[in-house]
Amino acid sequence: MMRKKRKRGAPPGPCRSHGPRPATAPAPPPSPEPTRPAWTGMGLRPAPSSAAAAAAEVEQRRRPGLCLPPLELLLLLLLSLELLHAGDCQQPAQCRIQKCTTDFVSLTSHLNSAIDGFDSEFCKALRAYAGCTQRTSKACRGNLVYHSAVLGISDLMSQRNCSKDGPTSSTNPEVTHDPCNYHSHAGAREHRRGDQNPPNYLFCGLFGDPHLRTFKDHFQTCKVEGAWPLIDNNYLSVQVTNVPVVPGSSATATNKITIIFKAHHECTDQKVYQAVTDDLPAAFVDGTTSGGDGDAKSLRIVERESGHYVEMHALYIGTTVFVRQVGRYLTLAIRMPEDLAMSYEESQDLQLCMNGCPVSERIDDGQGQVSAILGHSLPRTSLVQAWPGYTLETANTQCHEKMPVKDIYFQSCVFDLLTTGDANFTAAAHSALEDVEALHPRKERWHIFPSSGNGTPRGGSELSVSLGLTCLILIVFL
Repeated sequence: MMRKKRKRGAPPGPCRSHGPRPATAPAPPPSPEPTRPAWTGMGLRPAPSSAAAAAAEVEQRRRPGLCLPPLELLLLLLLSLELLHAGDCQQPAQCRIQKCTTDFVSLTSHLNSAIDGFDSEFCKALRAYAGCTQRTSKACRGNLVYHSAVLGISDLMSQRNCSKDGPTSSTNPEVTHDPCNYHSHAGAREHRRGDQNPPNYLFCGLFGDPHLRTFKDHFQTCKVEGAWPLIDNNYLSVQVTNVPVVPGSSATATNKITIIFKAHHECTDQKVYQAVTDDLPAAFVDGTTSGGDGDAKSLRIVERESGHYVEMHALYIGTTVFVRQVGRYLTLAIRMPEDLAMSYEESQDLQLCMNGCPVSERIDDGQGQVSAILGHSLPRTSLVQAWPGYTLETANTQCHEKMPVKDIYFQSCVFDLLTTGDANFTAAAHSALEDVEALHPRKERWHIFPSSGNGTPRGGSELSVSLGLTCLILIVFL
């Protein structure tokens, strides 16, 4: 009897379900040692007996064959890779990439990219992350998460211009932190409390004629002629001196700024900075440019534009100060942690940044708008030209070129041009807005718009703005 020869290399039949066999299928005889058919040579079976062939055929019909779903195939492949890697050493170390990532998140969760020292601290954490991945590299060969982390670290270090060599962050900030770096020990306090929210920062600015933005984001135009304290707490004192801008006007502008960084433990001795018109130094009054020991100075001055723009960075109190000279007058912007700004005694409550100008010194109503805009009657006399060289229309045009958003900074610019005729006040308002964008921690509060009497934001009617500015100028010259 001739046996039908099976085609070489033919695959088994299609995957079959595990349903009941047809009634006509004969039951296979019991086999004492059932084995899977073995392939030899070029894929040819050894010639079995006819009984064995029949049994094999029935068995093939009964079994569904190797037909795994995709997920099981993937797991099988990964298992094969793991077994291959396991052969590299008898007792492979455990891949600790998850621990590395968790430590990195812990080191950076309290950092804020808008504050000073962010890049330095972030680079330290990245280097610590990179070192951790290197130590676990052998155990993590073939681990997709590990290789993704390595690529991510490389990209982040390039984006932040981090050097591969340098200090690294400790994974236990509770034990080791820099007492002269506010962000470091503030982060350690948050870690102990389990608080993931970064410290809150406040912003204050003074510019122009003069226009004050308080820590509470209130905007005021004030007279405040003479010396006045902007800030006076346990860590910092800032005093400004304002002088009249034009004869017969109550409008003033700042021509002197004095800043005292108070002595703070081992971080810095007391340092005094003083700037006056045409003398904007890049050093403290004692001739030094920094405070504190070591390479990482806890207090330093950075000159951005000689004679026109300097920055002071006080890392030990997390505070940044910008001082500029625009035209003949000075501007100031400062960012400070709320908990430090609120550290003062009752006798120190006269602080313009904290509580605004005294009511008797305000030209407006505290909302950056004159009373006429809020419903008071408009004087019959219209002001066509407040100062030689500018009309309301030309002042609007010039300010709009620098500040397309018609917020309170735009209005301050128009007001200053009409009351002084000095085009430098346009640049002062523009730089003040740039300082807000650089230092103010909340982007949604960068722009302040006029409000109605009940606090509802106004739509920005140009007629209302024009009438309000006209009335404000009349108030100044009366």
